[in-house]
Amino acid sequence: MRILVKGAGVAGLTVAWQLYRHGFDVTVQEKAGAVGTGASGFAGGMLAPWCERENAEEPVLSLGRMAADWWEAALPGQVQRRGTLVVAGGRDTGELDRFASRTTGWEWLDEAAIGALEPDLAGRFRKALFFREEAHLDPRRALSGLTAALEEARMRFLFGDSKDKSAFDRIVDCTGAARVGQLPELRGVRGEMLYLETGEINLSRPVRLLHPRHPIYIVPREKNRFMVGATMIETDDAGPVTARSMMELLNAAYALHPAFGEARVAETGAGIRPAYPDNLPRVTALGDTIHVNGFYRHGFLLAPAMAGEVARRLLAEAPQPERLAS
Repeated sequence: MRILVKGAGVAGLTVAWQLYRHGFDVTVQEKAGAVGTGASGFAGGMLAPWCERENAEEPVLSLGRMAADWWEAALPGQVQRRGTLVVAGGRDTGELDRFASRTTGWEWLDEAAIGALEPDLAGRFRKALFFREEAHLDPRRALSGLTAALEEARMRFLFGDSKDKSAFDRIVDCTGAARVGQLPELRGVRGEMLYLETGEINLSRPVRLLHPRHPIYIVPREKNRFMVGATMIETDDAGPVTARSMMELLNAAYALHPAFGEARVAETGAGIRPAYPDNLPRVTALGDTIHVNGFYRHGFLLAPAMAGEVARRLLAEAPQPERLAS
């Protein structure tokens, strides 16, 4: 069966990889000139199903628990299994109790244990939640890695807006925010982020700073960079980061550690994250097209599960494709 996967963000590439592993003849089409140009390139890359359960439905946990293993199998060495640290400032420590009441998989850390885990945060917080089983990866490296692996497997990539769909038996549409206003109930949620660069602080894992108004996360990257995110604004305006969001992100980073006050702002970005009313992704069939969309803030976490669902549907239609060894 010949499959056209439209969209080369995290959803499209994970679907392409999953279908390739099941022996399907797959072509990936990306309207832009490169992979990962949409919201996927601005993602935090946190594989944190227990933390995300704080404000998400149960499937985020049940479907997301396998994400770290999936990414490790696809891209050996890229997944960092160092857990997630959740902290709150002195006046906001009650937010930790609220967070704990809505999640599982955590353990309490006191001030000494926080310092042992993240020495540069020693003495800054009295207590924290540690989600030991969680992981993270660098989204841009992951997208590049999947693309390289698929190209090595001689998968075809088409860039630009090709009109000829007649050569394919089925289409899997993973074009994300491009379908806002076209798929029923799909809306856009704006997420803004920035990269800070400083050698004055070291973090080994994602840190979430709780705040009643603007909670943030900070994810360490290579070369003294830190990804700071992210806003959640109900709009499909994909324009530059706003002054208000920039101030909130910078203030929160400074609250985590004053060294961020002297960091260089290396990059800012905004992406539109498509979402359904329940903020959970869906695999839906309309005619000869299967739509995979609605990942909200859970792209890297839930894309493997949705890719598996697409594969199961297509295998049911063509139960005897030539299989590749695992």
